Amino acid sequence: MHAANSRAAAGLAALIVLQALWVAPVGSQEQTAARYQYEIGKQQEIYRSKGAEQPEGYVTHRGLTSYEELLPSGFGKTLRELGPEDRWLDVGAGQGQAILDYYRLELDVGQDGSRPRSRGKAQAVAVSIEDRRTDAWRERAAALGGDRLRYLSSKRLSEYSNEELGKFRIITDVYGGLSYTERLSAFMEKVLGLLEVNGDFYSLLQSVRLENGKDDPETTWYQTQLVDRTGHDMKVCAWLKRITCVQVACESKSAWDTPSELIHVRKVCNEVAVPSMKPLQYEAGNPPSRVFQIQ
Repeated sequence: MHAANSRAAAGLAALIVLQALWVAPVGSQEQTAARYQYEIGKQQEIYRSKGAEQPEGYVTHRGLTSYEELLPSGFGKTLRELGPEDRWLDVGAGQGQAILDYYRLELDVGQDGSRPRSRGKAQAVAVSIEDRRTDAWRERAAALGGDRLRYLSSKRLSEYSNEELGKFRIITDVYGGLSYTERLSAFMEKVLGLLEVNGDFYSLLQSVRLENGKDDPETTWYQTQLVDRTGHDMKVCAWLKRITCVQVACESKSAWDTPSELIHVRKVCNEVAVPSMKPLQYEAGNPPSRVFQIQ
C-alpha cells in the first residue's frame, strides 16, 4: 500500500458516519441555515480540540516527508530551489513541523560561536487557526531571528489582509484550508492573490471525483462534491481550470484508500478570476463533507 494511504484514510471512518447524516442528496434543496450554522459550530470545536479531545484523523504534526508524499511530484524540487529572497506560506500548518524540517539541516554556527544562521533558505510563514506551536518552533524561530520564521494563529487565512501577509513564491496546503473551507471560491481567490506571478500552489483533496475518471461512484463516499448549475457532477480539476491566469496540473491517485487529487496551480498573470461556487451542504468532520454548486 502506498505510504500515503494511511494518511488519506485517516478520516474515512468519520466520513462514512457523516455521509449517513447527509441532509439531502446532491442537486436537491440547500441545507437549512440553522443546520448549516450548527455544523460550522461543530467544526470550530474540532479546530479548538487538543490532547485527548482531538478527534482521530485531525493531524497537526505532519513533517516535510509527509508533504513530499502527499503533494504533487514537483513540490520537493520547487521547495529546494527557493532562495533567501523567496517566501513560503504553509496554510493549515498545525505545529509547523514541515517548516522546521525544511530548516533543520540548514543551520550552522560561526567559528566565533555566533548564533545559527540560515544558509540561503526561504522565509517561511505558518498559518493555523489554533496556536499549536511547540518549544521546538519557538527555539528555532529565536535562533534564526528576524522574520525568517513567522507563526500566525487565531484567524482564518481570509481574515489576514494581503498587505499583512505579503507575496509568496510557494503556498502549500496539506489537508488545510482547501479541504476545510466552506467558501471554496473565496479561498482560491485569497491564495492566488497572495501568490507571485509564476508562483506555485500545491495541495490535495481526498474522496473526490478524479480527473482520470478512475474513481468508483459505487464504492466511494465523496467528501468534496462539485456540481454545475443543473446539478450534474463536476470534477474539481475541471473547475480549477476555469480560473483565469493559472495553469493547473492534477495527479489522480485512484489506488489510494480514498481517491485523491494532487493539485498544482501556477499563477501566470495577475488578472485572476475564480468561478464562483455556492455552498449547498456542509457536515463537520476531519475534513468536513461538502457540496458546492458553480454559479
